[in-house]
Amino acid sequence: MKYSNIREEALKNKIAIDFFGKFDCSEIIKDIDFAVKLRFPVCDINAEDVFLMWAEAKKGSQDTVAMLTQLTLTIGKARTFEKMLPPPFIGCFDYEKIVFIPYAGIQEIFYQNDFNWKVAPSNHETGEFKQVYAQIEKILVNKVPWETYVFNFEKDEKELKLFIRDNFIIGKTESSKIRIDKNNFITIYSKWLETVKPTIQISDWEKAKKLGILDGDFYLADLLSHDNKTLKDKLYVMLCSGHYELDRKISPIGTLEFMQTGFIDNQKAHTQFWSKYERPPLEDYWNYITERRDLLAPQDVRERKGSFFTPQIWVELSQRYISEALGNDWQDDYYVWDCAAGTGNLLAGLTNKYNIWASTLDKADVDVMKDRILNGANLLESHVFQFDFLNDDFTKLPKGLQEIINDPKVRKKLIVYINPPYVEAGSTVRRTAKTGVSNETMIHKNFCANIGSYAKREIFVQFFIRVYREMNGCRLAEFSTLKILQAPYFSTFRKFFQADLEKMFVCPADTFDNVTGQFPIGFLIWNTDKTVKFESFDADVYNREGKFLHKKPFVSYDGVKFINDWLRPYWVDTDRTIGYMACNSNDFQHQNEIVIQSVVNNETSTFYKPVTMDNLIMSCIYFAVRKVIPANWLNDRDQFVYPDNRWKDDEDFQNDCLAYTLFNNNIQSKCGINHWIPFTEKEVDAMDKFDSHFMISFISGKVIKNRYTSLFEQEEDVLIKKRDFSDTAQNVFLAGRQLWQYYHTVISSPTGGGRVGVVNASLHDIRDYFQGRNHQGKMNSKSEDETYNVLMENLRSSLRTLANKIAPKVYEYGFLIRMHAAQEIIDAEVCH
Repeated sequence: MKYSNIREEALKNKIAIDFFGKFDCSEIIKDIDFAVKLRFPVCDINAEDVFLMWAEAKKGSQDTVAMLTQLTLTIGKARTFEKMLPPPFIGCFDYEKIVFIPYAGIQEIFYQNDFNWKVAPSNHETGEFKQVYAQIEKILVNKVPWETYVFNFEKDEKELKLFIRDNFIIGKTESSKIRIDKNNFITIYSKWLETVKPTIQISDWEKAKKLGILDGDFYLADLLSHDNKTLKDKLYVMLCSGHYELDRKISPIGTLEFMQTGFIDNQKAHTQFWSKYERPPLEDYWNYITERRDLLAPQDVRERKGSFFTPQIWVELSQRYISEALGNDWQDDYYVWDCAAGTGNLLAGLTNKYNIWASTLDKADVDVMKDRILNGANLLESHVFQFDFLNDDFTKLPKGLQEIINDPKVRKKLIVYINPPYVEAGSTVRRTAKTGVSNETMIHKNFCANIGSYAKREIFVQFFIRVYREMNGCRLAEFSTLKILQAPYFSTFRKFFQADLEKMFVCPADTFDNVTGQFPIGFLIWNTDKTVKFESFDADVYNREGKFLHKKPFVSYDGVKFINDWLRPYWVDTDRTIGYMACNSNDFQHQNEIVIQSVVNNETSTFYKPVTMDNLIMSCIYFAVRKVIPANWLNDRDQFVYPDNRWKDDEDFQNDCLAYTLFNNNIQSKCGINHWIPFTEKEVDAMDKFDSHFMISFISGKVIKNRYTSLFEQEEDVLIKKRDFSDTAQNVFLAGRQLWQYYHTVISSPTGGGRVGVVNASLHDIRDYFQGRNHQGKMNSKSEDETYNVLMENLRSSLRTLANKIAPKVYEYGFLIRMHAAQEIIDAEVCH
């Protein structure tokens, strides 16, 4: 191909000339590789640079998702979208292809809560890179909800040029104003904050924020207006020519009253600012913009609310499950109250508006729901109201709803149907936690003393507690994480909350708005009129497209001993230590934290135990059992437990686990003597003698006294018979031996590849030698040495085969509670 053998800078120049010749591609924006804009100004304000595309460029053939991920992290790190208007498209290209994605497709990534934008965009090993990679992959592969465009430079040259001709257009004349749409309304809001907000006559914005008046509401009033008059009603704030009208007032004592406010500069800054933009946007965007008011809320407000939208696919499925549990006529036979309604999307599809109530904490959301009623939403305006479910007294509820709640018999016909906010208090629990968030609620103070210190921090748990304590007898149909079912820290909560779980399905959490974690979210229907302690339930599992996969049992683990309890008797401090193993929590969620290394590293774990000759096999079993089944969204909360004793009689299983661990640890020779080399010097053609022969001696049935030093200097004792490895394990040793041989060949050569190796190299050392590290000190994912890459892939392939051999015994011997062992292993691949 014509671009295959040129450098990155030359590639960018060639693409600019061949496909974007009518545009200006000369400007480099911060660290963005490639930018396209019109050659002439598109508005009267010269300071506004209007771009058509920002792109990442790489020489060679590259992973498209990785390129787009790096670009997204680059934009997010520099907050480029706050300094200039984002383009209609972002993209990437290498020597063979170019990809376009609408900017709106990635826009919300920049507004997700608690994301570390300080990481290096080029470092593919960070958790942040992997998180954004998954989000970009979802857009690129599924093309939902944004269409993506991929063109091959040679095969699709004509189509590519037509695409650029038809889509890279902004404005008609030099004096045209900038149009506002779902791509840029947030960026324009950022500029509005700097220019217009300081001129509005609000003396205390912090007090206004506490009372629910956000600066974003003034921006919406401006945005959805014509001739300085807001066109859309039911907004918090309305622009009326030279002033704003609000539905509340900030008085010295904090009361809320009707008021109006103007400008301190006679509206000069306001007029100058809006002269650059065409408003209102097309009416097609109005509902989207008002419904995404949350993106205009300050970060602390968004995180305190902790709320997100329920995808329509799960709304429809949840209502089907309610129908299956309560009958086809449930909408006529039962009353429904969504007490965390947001803008009411969970109630879409319900037909009997006379039996539906919807409330939410935020009055602006109430106004959106009432506006939707005017546009056909099947709700009664009198049944939609503002209510703080965790603080307000039920006497504030509409009379009809009060009568239902106050009558025990009628209350049995009430369904509390909610997707409550997921946020917790106490920063020691997780990074997204907000200290003091839930400790301030009335429910926390009055009802949460006996449900456990961890459970009561969760806002959604407090919703459950109020329903259970003050509305007992009703149905609770709710979306939530599965902590309440499985987490050991929630065992006290399970003793308190004893309702009958009637129906349940689970789906991937990252299908929900503003959720990126890989864990299950469940829809559960509880009958609080029955007292049943939760022990287990076979839930239906759906993939992200809504396809049923199979059933999966979820168990409480109450009264069960865990895998750390099993290993604990073998933890004996000794000076005969050959390494340390981090043994963090017992679930899949902490799988990546299980490591064996030379020294204790309290920055990565607080729970290290020594690995010695006496507990080596048990440590390897523990390590392999925790690693051979990949963690995925479905098994995230599954717990590893105390096994039965059958593993003791299975030497093949023990030896497989030993082989697996020998080629998966993080031992480093620079941290002390490396006792983990599973080969002799002769087997790998080592350039010199190893400092320790412990591991090869252990494998052959011998041990070395006095800290396991040289065979030639210490007395040998026969301890056990020689370990015989399965054919599968021997393939791992063969692949490992070939890797070690190649390493010693390279470091023994006259040049040594320009690098200095060590004789006592561990697998970690060998990887470090060939793969090198980036500017941040992180190990690169691949090497420039193709022979090494092939050998390393052979080793990894043999390890995957060995892992598949070990995995069924993880269930057979009870390290994981038997569910559907074969299916679980398949799921580990499918769901991953």
